[in-house]
Amino acid sequence: MIAPSALITEFDYNTTGTPVPLEPNKLNVMNLSYRLVGTLDQDFPTGPRAEIEQSLIGYARDGQAVVVKSAGNDAMGIDAALDGKFDLLNLALIGAESAIFVGALDRHGTPDNLANLASYSNRAGSDPTIQNQFLSVGVLDQLTELSGTSFSASIVSGYAAVLGSKFTDASPTQISRQLLDTARTDTIRNYDPVLHGRGEASISRALAPASIN
Repeated sequence: MIAPSALITEFDYNTTGTPVPLEPNKLNVMNLSYRLVGTLDQDFPTGPRAEIEQSLIGYARDGQAVVVKSAGNDAMGIDAALDGKFDLLNLALIGAESAIFVGALDRHGTPDNLANLASYSNRAGSDPTIQNQFLSVGVLDQLTELSGTSFSASIVSGYAAVLGSKFTDASPTQISRQLLDTARTDTIRNYDPVLHGRGEASISRALAPASIN
């Protein structure tokens, strides 16, 4: 995925300390290919990464950055609990202005070769708010020997960066909405918003207009 003029900064999962900085006068895209598991009665965010998580959640809620979150790999709704524990980062981003959740399909779908939700992928679930900010995308693990929603999220982050290179005046919220609003449902077998959210992300559809608003 090539996004002209993109500047990539990496924060390792073990990074601690200050808030993630925003690059001024550029589209900022945050790819969150990890989870933070805990119970609902614990403080969140907390610990040595608290300022990092607070900044990421704040950017998504305020529309200051496109925040792309991997849905998870437990074959359940992203707001569901596993053994009494939730992905607290998922919960914090529900309804956030410029946040996108991304699940995994077993391939890039076409109308003649429909894709299925990957067996491991978390799904949007029954909450309409989550469904409205949830995309799916194909992960070709037979090519990379890698799979999981961590990789599907990074694809959508790349899409967002590409859109930012074309629509240079667009806000993070506009970029997020463009990706969500142009998703395809005709490339997914038995499309269901409970499973697939808005549908399969389509970079060609998202890039098609001369401008977005």
